[in-house]
Amino acid sequence: MRHHARSEFFIQLIFIVPLTLIAIGCLYPIVYVFSKSISEARRIAFETLWLFPKGFSLVGYGEIFNQPSIWKAYGNTLFYTFFGTLINVVLTTMLAYSLSRKDFTARNVLMFLVTFTMLFSGGLIPTFILVTKLQIYNTVWAMLLPEAIAVWNTIIARTFFVGLPDMLAESAKLDGANDLVILAKIIIPMSKAIIAVLIIFYAVGHWNSYLTALLYLPDSDLHPLQLFLAKLLVNDESMLEAGGEEALDITFVTDQLKYVAIMIAIIPILCIYPIFQKYFIKGVMVGAIKG
Repeated sequence: MRHHARSEFFIQLIFIVPLTLIAIGCLYPIVYVFSKSISEARRIAFETLWLFPKGFSLVGYGEIFNQPSIWKAYGNTLFYTFFGTLINVVLTTMLAYSLSRKDFTARNVLMFLVTFTMLFSGGLIPTFILVTKLQIYNTVWAMLLPEAIAVWNTIIARTFFVGLPDMLAESAKLDGANDLVILAKIIIPMSKAIIAVLIIFYAVGHWNSYLTALLYLPDSDLHPLQLFLAKLLVNDESMLEAGGEEALDITFVTDQLKYVAIMIAIIPILCIYPIFQKYFIKGVMVGAIKG
């Protein structure tokens, strides 16, 4: 018994130690950036910061939130994230469910066409021309429609739907329900896990969207948060031409703004993730096992 208990302890230790190191490796950059963002700008310029803040100052946050345009950018990002994710999840779910139906005769051909886009795409310039021809250039639709469906997310959702019992849909059809009713009232309630996975994947993508806005939104009133913060840092660099003590203070604050901007961008996602965590893990694991 003692030998068995000792062996079990060492086995657990083999798993616990690497996982603990991985967890520390994931958490340390977040703690480091947060400490940099609330430290005194002058102290972190002359002192080495490893983990805990050097002093306490919210000057960096004040500098960013004093910019009136940031609230507009935040609102734009919330709009793109909410409605973009809604469009993504609805279209992906409908496509994935169609591809999972065995009685859908064209599903193999359609699945080939969907997966083919993972290997070959039109490229940046053709996509830009398409967006222009569709007359959604410099509109909110440029952020919502070009990437409405992600192929990889569709495959994950399809794999999940394939694992659901066929008898549920067949019984509903005998009662006179059509495919939309079956999807809305039977399949979706049973698919909270995979829906949560899609929401997280798409929401994070929209929240971090930068290149799409840079390419298709010349109007600054439509810029999302990520693009606004990037421009803010670039514009602040030009302020370094001031002389003497003022220039030195601006240099310190400008360097700190990078860490403040990172925290502003990741805090909402860090707050949302725990809500969907149990569904996220369940959905990914189920999709992997059934795949």
